[in-house]
Amino acid sequence: MYRTHTCGELRLADAGQTVTLAGWVQRIRKMGGMTFVDLRDRYGITQLVADAASDEAVAAAVAGLGREYVIQVTGRVAERQSKNPKMDTGDIEILLDKVNVLNPSEIPPFTIEDVSDGGEELRARYRYLDLRRNPLKNALTLRHRMAHEVRNYLDGEGFMEIETPCLIKSTPEGARDFVVPSRMNPGEFYALPQSPQTFKQLLMVAGYDRYFQIVRCFRDEDLRADRQPEFTQIDCEMSFVEQEDVLNLFEGMMRHLFKAVINVDIAPKIPRMSWYDAMDKYGSDKPDIRFGMEIHEVTRLVQGCGFSVFDSVEYVGAIAVPGAAGYTRKQTDELTEWVKRPQVGAKGLVYIKMNEDGTVKSSVDKFYTEDQLKAVAAEAGAKQGDLLLLLCGPKRKTQTMLGVLRIEMGNRLGFRDPKVFAPLWVVDFPLLEWDDETQRFYAMHHPFTAPKPEHIEWFNSNKKEDLERVCANAYDFVLNGTELGGGSIRIHQADVQKRMFEVLGISPEDADYKFGFIINAFKFGAPPHGGLAFGFDRVCALFGGQETIRDYIAFPKNNMGRDVMLDAPSAIDDIQMDELFLKSVAPEKK
Repeated sequence: MYRTHTCGELRLADAGQTVTLAGWVQRIRKMGGMTFVDLRDRYGITQLVADAASDEAVAAAVAGLGREYVIQVTGRVAERQSKNPKMDTGDIEILLDKVNVLNPSEIPPFTIEDVSDGGEELRARYRYLDLRRNPLKNALTLRHRMAHEVRNYLDGEGFMEIETPCLIKSTPEGARDFVVPSRMNPGEFYALPQSPQTFKQLLMVAGYDRYFQIVRCFRDEDLRADRQPEFTQIDCEMSFVEQEDVLNLFEGMMRHLFKAVINVDIAPKIPRMSWYDAMDKYGSDKPDIRFGMEIHEVTRLVQGCGFSVFDSVEYVGAIAVPGAAGYTRKQTDELTEWVKRPQVGAKGLVYIKMNEDGTVKSSVDKFYTEDQLKAVAAEAGAKQGDLLLLLCGPKRKTQTMLGVLRIEMGNRLGFRDPKVFAPLWVVDFPLLEWDDETQRFYAMHHPFTAPKPEHIEWFNSNKKEDLERVCANAYDFVLNGTELGGGSIRIHQADVQKRMFEVLGISPEDADYKFGFIINAFKFGAPPHGGLAFGFDRVCALFGGQETIRDYIAFPKNNMGRDVMLDAPSAIDDIQMDELFLKSVAPEKK
């Protein structure tokens, strides 16, 4: 055997034993005739000691070591005189009898420490070295535990884990597909699945009434901290269920994960909020409810007072920022420029300061009396010492801008503590979204989402205003301002599915071409069914207190969708191009 114990295993009770360890050299420290080596593996670090006075051969072998050398050592476990309470093995050390270099190492391009001196791109290029660091090791350990607990819970609830194909048919209704050319079928392409949506519905038709899969999905879309071109879902589907059944079961799963993975107890009943309330109060369909600062409409209080900017708009909203009345002119000017950025999109910002001495100061003082400004502040729940921030414009757009501003102020004032968890179900989404540019409706979720049963009459109407009122039988699980999962009760009746395609402007021929397999399956007794999918990478990241998912994926892509370690994507040679009947066309220069 290469080792009798791991580097994180030995304790004071093992003193006196002769053991063999193997791992990587973390660091070397020389103190007179003594040399101390920290030996690392996945399980921890153990201190090794070589004494030149007692064993010159061992001391000479240790003197030739360098960082990240792979070595095997044998020695006796002894109690440390200078204990290290920060290490699990900090009470012991190994007095070396033998050192065997299994593999030397070049000097690594950055230090393999918890806080490294390597930049993000350099560490990504040498990802296999970065993965040796504790922060990434801990992240992947959390991911492993999460997957294990998901399987335990769902197996206990009667779910079967069933794999679905990775080479499927392209149905480009959502994000762009990644496509794969078929050598055996010239000119035709597979697509990589954006999700197993249709397969899990087919499994319900097949009678497998509780399915799950921790599954890889692929979407060709713009990337950000919590989005990768390939990602993992906890994908689930159930038959003979209504919305409450789904929410209660997966609320239980999340409660189990919180306790089993990070030992956190969450509320016995997760609150629920309609999409409309979420937008009105928080300007987001994934609100962070760890802090207040809710949006309040103040349109009626600020119009008709001579301020033309407010008089000419549909909506004026405000948020009260606690304790921020002391913001200086420089700070409010900076904030005004911040909301004008494209990421927010506001044309300007109005503020009202509710000073601690009871006076009121505003950027629009000349248009409003102090009593009028106090009335606006009272409507928005502002108190003495608070700063009121106002934006205006079309209702939904302005609420969204206020939602972004609310999150920014929450970050600036430290209200978004990553150690605090505030889960939420958002329900009653609109079924459809109208697009003015294309003059058609799009499914807010996907074309198989069922409308609320009580809204079927509106759904069957040809009036735009009726269709806009239809709510989906859909739900999202939100945690700390991030959507972790979403799903719906699915359409299982052929006539309702046909109507959905009509509303979305999908012709019978196009529907048959894209979705004929599932439409045909529904003719053979589809049960009522529904489900949801959690973003596994996002769940791991938030449980780990991070907003970026990259550390929780062993080999992630960068913001351009590149794997800089593999240098992928890359060109393929002419032989491969010919086999696939492909021709490379250079992009047009802009």
